[in-house]
Amino acid sequence: MHIPDNYLSPQTCAVMGAVMVPVWTVAVKKVKEELSPEKVPVIGILAAFSFLIMMFNIPLPGGTTGHAVGGTLVAILVGPWSACIAVTVALLIQALFFGDGGILAFGANAFNMAFVLPFVGFYLFVLLKKIFKGNTGAYMSAFIASYAGLNLAAFATAVEFGIQPLFFKDIAGLPMYCPYALNISIPAMMIPHLLAAGFVEAIATAGVYAYIAHVSPGIIYGRNEPVKIPPLYALILIMAALAPLGLLAAGTAWGEWGADEIKRLTGYIPQAMGKGFSFNALFPDYTVPGVKHDILAYIISALFGAAVLMVLFKLIAGLVTARAHRAKK
Repeated sequence: MHIPDNYLSPQTCAVMGAVMVPVWTVAVKKVKEELSPEKVPVIGILAAFSFLIMMFNIPLPGGTTGHAVGGTLVAILVGPWSACIAVTVALLIQALFFGDGGILAFGANAFNMAFVLPFVGFYLFVLLKKIFKGNTGAYMSAFIASYAGLNLAAFATAVEFGIQPLFFKDIAGLPMYCPYALNISIPAMMIPHLLAAGFVEAIATAGVYAYIAHVSPGIIYGRNEPVKIPPLYALILIMAALAPLGLLAAGTAWGEWGADEIKRLTGYIPQAMGKGFSFNALFPDYTVPGVKHDILAYIISALFGAAVLMVLFKLIAGLVTARAHRAKK
């Protein structure tokens, strides 16, 4: 679901980025209002969770691959606005360090996975909890809401892909960016997500939500019980260790092909992909310079990305606490 650079026109990227600026502005304000400095590190841990679960690629119908995002789960635990920040920063780390998702397309990726997904998932979860009572009802609500959230995010992605050949063509009339129109992009994205990826997201969300509700219910959004952090750290370490399972899925996610793959599929290379924007990430595709073993490189990448996110939000929490102390003097 990560849109690479040169699949969307600069105009599309600019519009999606402009849409996300006020969303991020409100999100930062809401996080300051809703969360105490003591709970800010939890956002970092959940951002790490989202980062890691996106490394678990699974085979999808049609020979492509996909992954869960965890956006609904993060929203259920810390609220939709905090989830927006958490997933946004996870996507930023993926793009900057690992080349997973485009730099120019960052706003579009954030709109799909950090805005549409957690907000749809969260508010559907709240609605369903009024229908399905008790703990079992909460787990069912998390399952259904996360399935719907991921699929609506996939639909938004498909539309962004599909409008490109309608509006942006070269002199010869060929698409300059994504070459697949809506009649192809929508079924190509939706069928695999409806049949497989959505259920992975739902199972992961319901399962981890049940785990958190058992070991540290104070983390769940709206509760005022003490927060136990160690169970979250244990979850992150286990996920990092198991991350290489994502290497088992062969193939490339739909819409994330390189120029050579596009040429094999379409017979030509769209103009923007042949002469478009290029960014060299430090650890492209979760490889590590000097580390030849893919499994080890994947684990190192997983630990590095998770650590960066957790340390970053820990530092933010420290700055917020220090500012609050200075204000009281």
